[in-house]
Amino acid sequence: MNVHARAAAVPAAVLAVVVAAFGYVAAVDPNEPGHYPACPLLRVTGLYCPGCGGLRSAHALAHGDLAAALTDNVLAAVGFLAFAVLWTVWVVRSLTGRPVRVELGAAPLWTGGALLLLFTVARNLPFGGLLHP
Repeated sequence: MNVHARAAAVPAAVLAVVVAAFGYVAAVDPNEPGHYPACPLLRVTGLYCPGCGGLRSAHALAHGDLAAALTDNVLAAVGFLAFAVLWTVWVVRSLTGRPVRVELGAAPLWTGGALLLLFTVARNLPFGGLLHP
């Protein structure tokens, strides 16, 4: 196995898993009841978790409907885009022999956590109807 094939093996495996997952969600519509389990937090409390609508967002994105993907769960749709960008950087760096390092300090992690919390709180407030799945 040559160096480039070996460097691309792990990113290719990750991509295969993600494509399989998106393929399944594209084929099995989460908008139809009974295909996927309900969110336990929503079922018990009636509150939307940050992931509520994520499967519907993935389904819409797999069918090329970006507007519906953003409506179903804007955070998930942005996360899918971030994954695609990071995966591409990973492949390019692996193939060029440069190290792949993700060094996040405390500030970006706290900021991400705060944004996740704000998103969760805002989508559960009366004025957060646009963020409901």
